[in-house]
Amino acid sequence: MTDIIEQLSLPWVPRALITASLVGMMCGILGCFIVLRNMSLIGDALSHAVLPGIFVAFLFFGYSSLGFFVGATVAGLIAAFAISLIQQYVTTKNDAAIGIIFTTMFAIGVIGITWLESHGSVHLDLDHFLFGNVIGIGSEDIYLTVIIAIYTVLSVIIFYRQLFITTFQPTIAETMGISTKSMHYFLMLLLSFSIVVSLRAVGVILVVAMLITPASTALLLSNKFKTVIIISAIVGIISAILGIFLSIIFDTPPGPTMTLVATTFYFFAVMFSPSKGLIFKYNQSRLERKRILREDILRQVIKNPLNQGMGISSIASNLGYPKEKILGAAKVMSKSSLLSLSGKDIILSTEGINKAEQLVRAHRLWETYQVRQMGLKSDQIHDEADKLEHFLTEELLDEIDKTLGFPAKDPHDSPIPVKR
Repeated sequence: MTDIIEQLSLPWVPRALITASLVGMMCGILGCFIVLRNMSLIGDALSHAVLPGIFVAFLFFGYSSLGFFVGATVAGLIAAFAISLIQQYVTTKNDAAIGIIFTTMFAIGVIGITWLESHGSVHLDLDHFLFGNVIGIGSEDIYLTVIIAIYTVLSVIIFYRQLFITTFQPTIAETMGISTKSMHYFLMLLLSFSIVVSLRAVGVILVVAMLITPASTALLLSNKFKTVIIISAIVGIISAILGIFLSIIFDTPPGPTMTLVATTFYFFAVMFSPSKGLIFKYNQSRLERKRILREDILRQVIKNPLNQGMGISSIASNLGYPKEKILGAAKVMSKSSLLSLSGKDIILSTEGINKAEQLVRAHRLWETYQVRQMGLKSDQIHDEADKLEHFLTEELLDEIDKTLGFPAKDPHDSPIPVKR
């Protein structure tokens, strides 16, 4: 513990926390637009394509953070334009064009930086650009990151309407006089800026994770876009800060640790999201299966003439469920006054009869619709109607009834209950 406290008091820690937090925020905000525009691969491409710019900048400016920023940004924009030109004018698939450009530029950058390491008088470590070097962050890096962070946030606030419309409704944006191409390249510029200032914190290989993962996490937690942006920025910041602390505690590389923290948040959202998580979906599916079983029980009993009741064993045999499951569902339904239990028989109440007749009406109307409107034969329609009867709304059934001319009987000559 003493060693950890000593390391946290080192002068590079505050600089790393500030820079990584700003990087997490920027990547989180821009990542929302990148993910929703299906541009994740372009983010990956630009992050790799900046290496030649770093190499060329070193030749002209030496070891300068500002020089690296300018060179990498120019390289990123060149890559973006090259990808767009190939996609527009060459018969090459979009993802292939992205792969060709970013691998080519990445290769040029690796060769150039490796050559500098071998022949240059100043050591330029390729690993620091690939995986980040948060320990080496200096004051110049912080100032540059703060400026770019402010510029990025202000740009998103000022041009939010244009970015929003071109992200979700590009066709409508064009009719409103908003250039989708201009907004695309503007987003590429912001993306290039964020990637370049992220080099020190996470490196070119892992920056794409900070762009995609917080945004994907936020999209699982909310459907409101402004809320998604805020959540994504918060997840990015927390991932960066927590990643640095954990890297100090467990003596791991900061960049990969930040990435793993962000991924952990994502998987928590996958499991526990209130509306989209796997646990929520499982519970919804379980409740839906129970509802369908209860409705199937009602429809089985209503088939019995004069509603004299129906034995649990018969219902279980017809539906293919264990008797215990039918009995459990019947006990639950008896509490809601849909039916009553008389020994081993189930007897529907007035409310239960009305509900059962609604299901029969839905079943037989849909069978009639399939025969008259879809051209199916009477022996092809039962199973489909058996499934859909649980999901047809009253409004839709009324529309189907009207379309069919309010039929009295279904294709099997069974009476269709009237709406109550």
